[in-house]
This record gives sequence, C-alpha cells and structure tokens, in this order.
Amino acid sequence: MRLDEFIEGFERDEAAARRRLAREKSYAITDHLEDVEKQFEQVVQGDSLFGSTAPEIFVGRTNYPQVSTGLLSPVDRAADPETFATSGEWYRQGLDIDDVLQRRTGLLNSSRTADVKVGDAWDGFVGVQREVAIADHPVDVEVGLDGTPDVDLSLDDISTPTGPRARARDATLAENPHVPRPVEKTLADDDWRAEGAMNYLYNRGFDVYDINTILSAGALGRGENRRLVPTRWSITAVDDTVGQYLRGSIQNAASIDEVQVWYNDYVANDYWVILAPGNWEFELVELKAPGSIWNPEPDGQYYMAADSEGFGGRTAYVDETSGAYYASRLAVLEHLESIDRQATCLVIRHASDAYWAPVGVWQIREGVRHAFEGEPATAETFHGAIQQLAPQLPVSLSALRRKSELVSGIQSQLVDF
Repeated sequence: MRLDEFIEGFERDEAAARRRLAREKSYAITDHLEDVEKQFEQVVQGDSLFGSTAPEIFVGRTNYPQVSTGLLSPVDRAADPETFATSGEWYRQGLDIDDVLQRRTGLLNSSRTADVKVGDAWDGFVGVQREVAIADHPVDVEVGLDGTPDVDLSLDDISTPTGPRARARDATLAENPHVPRPVEKTLADDDWRAEGAMNYLYNRGFDVYDINTILSAGALGRGENRRLVPTRWSITAVDDTVGQYLRGSIQNAASIDEVQVWYNDYVANDYWVILAPGNWEFELVELKAPGSIWNPEPDGQYYMAADSEGFGGRTAYVDETSGAYYASRLAVLEHLESIDRQATCLVIRHASDAYWAPVGVWQIREGVRHAFEGEPATAETFHGAIQQLAPQLPVSLSALRRKSELVSGIQSQLVDF
C-alpha cells in the first residue's frame, strides 16, 4: 500500500499532509496495513468471519438518518480484544500515534446501513450490535460478509480512527453477553431521559468511554425516542452532559485560594491548565502548529482557536474547538469535583508539528486528566517553562489576550505567582 493511498480522503491540503506523514515515518503504518491485508486472507473463510470477538461498535453520520452501523472486531484471533477498545488505559500504557493507528487498523468494521430509529428492536444485525455495546466484556460473534474488506483508514479529530471496512450480510451472537445491572436498569425504564441515564451510569463508576458506546447504540433515553447516535456525536454528547452535571455539583463549593499551574504532554500535544481563584469560568485556547495534521502547510501560520463559558455554562455548541472543548472541560471538572472546589480555568493546548495524525479527543481528555497528577508547578518552574516556551509561541501575549477572554483576567495573578 502506497502512502498516497493511506491518506486518501483527507479533507486538508493533501500534498502537505503527505510530506508531514512521510517525515514522521508513517511508512511504517502503510507496511502494517499490508500485513493486515494478509491477515484478512487468513481469517476470512468464504464470506464469513468466524471466531470474531467485538469489543466496540461504530456508527457513522453520513446520510443521517440512514447511517452506516458496524461491529469492530480484531482480525488477529490471538490478540486480546480488550486492548483494541478506546479507553484511558491507552494513556497509562503510553501508546503513541503509531500504536493507536496500528491497533485501529487491526479492527475490521463490519457494517450495514440502518435507520437510526431503533426503539426497542433487538433482532437482526442492529440487535447484535446493541448487545455488543451494552455488554461488560467483548462479545464473540460470527459475521457474514458481503464482499472483501476495503483496507483503508478513516481519520477524525473527535472519534478514534477506524480501519478496514466490509459490508456485513448478517451477524450472530456466539455467546450470551453479560449486561451490568445499572445498564439493565436504564434499559428497563422507558421514561428515563438520556441525560439522566448518562449521569446515573457515570455515578455508578462507568467511564465516559463506556457510556458513549451505550448511547451510540441507541440504548439510552425514552423508549420511543431511542436512536442510534453517530459515534462522533455520542462522544461529545457524553462529555458535555457529564460535564454539565459536574459543573452543577461545584457551583456552591468554595474557590481555590491560590493560582495553580499544571502541565502535561502527550502524543505531541502540550497542555497547560491554569486555575485561578474565583467562580467557575472555563476557556480552551488551541494553538495548532504549521505542519500538524489540521494545519498541514509546514510554512504557514499558527492556527489559534478559543471557546469559553461563564458560571452558568453554555447554551450553544462551541464554534471553534468542537469536541476538544468538552473533553478538556470534563477533565478539569472531574479534578475540581474531587477536591470540592471551584475555580476560573484556562486550558492552553499546543498541538506541535509532530502531531501528524489525529487519534481522537480521548488523548485530550486523558492529557488534561493526568495533568493533575503529582503537584502543581512552583512559581520558579512555571516562569522557567514560560521563558523556554516564549521563543516557540506562535503569537504574542497581546494577540493571545485578544483571542482569550480569561488571559487578561488572570494575568496579574500569574505575575504574582
């Protein structure tokens, strides 16, 4: 497989993207895709994929409300299917961009077209998919395929990359999935709104990764209104809904009493989280370097975007930072809720030119979540870091201030800090 085939379908400057990918050794990914093609030849017997274990599902958004809905199954039978499911465990394992892409290309997306209105339907292909989504472990299935897989890689800035695709004729469960009791409870109540069910599951220890899969399968909400939710939308919907719940839980909490600066870096992204005394306010500023995947021209200018909210939250979807906003806001709110405090918060995300392929907003969520490990930066460490960063900053502080609503408000506190 050639490099130009690998990145076919990019919505940006393809020539610049090719140069970027080539410089970052992405040819290793194309070699891996060739190995995947060989694996398919070995495991696909006739028109069926036997012994498949599905850890995840995927719901597309094109042609909504008639969408592509599929089962994601590793083609390597010896592999542990749990490791292919998107989760915070990937951060703890230290997966980099190549690791994520290789795992996702090892998943076959066996899909069919379906209407999003599923209600209480649990039969046929969609029924099997919904059973996989609500189970607490990967489920053994047998998938009938209609044609050979198309070995390609779909890249998105919110959802995790998806790999080879094949049209599914049918699917059959090879075992009886075990469904956690809290999920059974949400399914049994046909009058429970999706928002309340999401927060209930979160409070019962389900992480947002599990909840967005259940939501995507149309297994939450009032019975007559249950619909398949495109994966990209479900990720942001869960981050937003749980984030709003957590924001409400801290609105009567005391403020932190000093400026805190936290830092983390992951998969070529730097994250600065600045917490200042005051009522809850939040802003995300994104700085995307020339040569990074969503700003691919290496000789171009930095791309800067920002979105914010005040004490009462937002009433409309963010304009510029999309899913990154809700993922980073959730991580900050989880930290504040854990210490029973509120704060004025500014998150700065710097996507360097080494971020050559998007792996999804999960890395933003985990990057900010883990920024709060250990102790916050000391004043000396913080100012030293700023001095080192200054020559690399794409804009002056005045330009950043014009873009950001919170920089001016906390600048004096940062000077004292």
